[in-house]
Amino acid sequence: MRILITNDDGINAPGLAILDAIANAIAGPDGEVWTVAPAFEQSGVGHCINYTHPTLLSEFGPRRFASEGSPADCVLAGLHQVMTGAPPDLVLSGVNRGNNAAENVLYSGTIGATIEAALQGIPAIALSQFFGPLNASLADPFEAAAQHGVATVRWLLDNGIWDDASYRLFYNVNFPPIPGADVKGLKITTQGWRKETNMGVEAHTGPTGRMFLWVKGGPQHHPTGPGTDVTANLDGFTSITPLRADLTAHDTIADLQSRLEK
Repeated sequence: MRILITNDDGINAPGLAILDAIANAIAGPDGEVWTVAPAFEQSGVGHCINYTHPTLLSEFGPRRFASEGSPADCVLAGLHQVMTGAPPDLVLSGVNRGNNAAENVLYSGTIGATIEAALQGIPAIALSQFFGPLNASLADPFEAAAQHGVATVRWLLDNGIWDDASYRLFYNVNFPPIPGADVKGLKITTQGWRKETNMGVEAHTGPTGRMFLWVKGGPQHHPTGPGTDVTANLDGFTSITPLRADLTAHDTIADLQSRLEK
């Protein structure tokens, strides 16, 4: 198996090293793991692409490249430049430092990479490590992902639904904020919503008197309801959420059509 890995925390991020180990275990001794990751952190860029200016691509070593672009740019570079002629069988993105559950999905560069892979017709899985008081101070706060990542990806490859729809399915995995030995198992979940956890800004005045704004999020440890990703994670389970890039509110189409016909 040929696997392309990327992330949004940057090519030197510890989570990418965890993902590299997961990918090599999945690829096996006869497979290949290729890395195209951002040269510097790209958290929060979503599915952004550098459409209006060129992107520098640098080779760091055998099958290892850094792009001065977004995670989606990295996938484009991997598919159409680095791995030209022999595309990957799978794209893995992560392991993100922090959760990409609930509303975080909409901001995440980690998810953006898997969106691009799915749009390009490649099976894709995003992996993120939820942080909290039970794992943040561990010698390896990515312990849950490191210990359970291979089994989780293998389960998805063997049991997941891999369709060829126009907007194909891809998967969002979040490992719970607990030590690896305490992980209870897998749960299939929906994307949750944390009430009162909207993004905001905090203003600071620089030495020259100019105002600078820091974007900040809200509390991450509010449960999001039964069957959702955050609740599963806070209950000690690894969440698997099937996603599509189609943003249509399909549940409203029939109602809106009937209103139009009136």
